[in-house]
Amino acid sequence: MAVKPGGTRSKRSRRTSPQPEQEPRNEPPLSKERIVATAVELLDAGGRDALTMRRLADRLGSGAMSLYWHVDNKEEVFDLALDSVLEYRGPAQMVESQDWRGEVVHVLEDWRASMLRHPWSASLLPRRALGPNILGRLELLSKTLSRAGVADTDLNVAIWSLWNYVMGATITRTSVDLSDDDRAAAQQRLASERYPTIERSRLLLDNDWDGAFRKGLDFLLDGLAPR
Repeated sequence: MAVKPGGTRSKRSRRTSPQPEQEPRNEPPLSKERIVATAVELLDAGGRDALTMRRLADRLGSGAMSLYWHVDNKEEVFDLALDSVLEYRGPAQMVESQDWRGEVVHVLEDWRASMLRHPWSASLLPRRALGPNILGRLELLSKTLSRAGVADTDLNVAIWSLWNYVMGATITRTSVDLSDDDRAAAQQRLASERYPTIERSRLLLDNDWDGAFRKGLDFLLDGLAPR
């Protein structure tokens, strides 16, 4: 997977941009932080299609041209909104911890929880430039695994395996939305000689998403543990 570092797109000089339109007096001053926070609100409420520059300006009580004094275009807003919801604030003591598995689990569970709070982020992450917050998570994971003894030659494979696990688990969780009746009906269809194993394990009735994520992560970390 090619990684595009955040902020590499060329920036037109904002010195030559038109002066921002006067903001209504009852609104706080327009800023990049307000723009990003409001963009996240729109995305949380309506998904990717809900974010347009016109809608964003309306929500901010601003003229659309004023937004371009702070951001280049909608693509930059997407990048900034995505990175903002993936900020990681782990306990400071984790940096010196010897419990490498605990550190990795904490980072990944927090990452998954962040994307579940903002379901649109999982669909954007593979397609957007990687900003400082997600790159910081990857750096922390790499440093932790390296300190635990994972060889440099295996480090990239380890990181992308963890990435794929978190992304897959999150996308599956956000896309599978079955009622109890739907699950029971689906499980009933397994009652034949064709699917004896998944029928016996009651696969389609199992909705312990958090437990499955943690146990599956343990399986993966068992394989990464230095011998």
